[in-house]
Amino acid sequence: MNVEVDPVLCESHGQCEFAAPEVFSLDDEAVLHIDLGPVANLREAVHRAARACPTRAIRIAE
Repeated sequence: MNVEVDPVLCESHGQCEFAAPEVFSLDDEAVLHIDLGPVANLREAVHRAARACPTRAIRIAE
């Protein structure tokens, strides 16, 4: 699975972090960080995060 976040579309709402905190995190300056690590058990959470993004900044390629 390949996960991309469009930095132009991302407005740091944090919905991805809420949906999949093991993968997405915002730092103190509202910069989004992604840690895919072992993704197999997080696949549904990543998809949930992409659906929750209000600006549709997250793209997933299987």
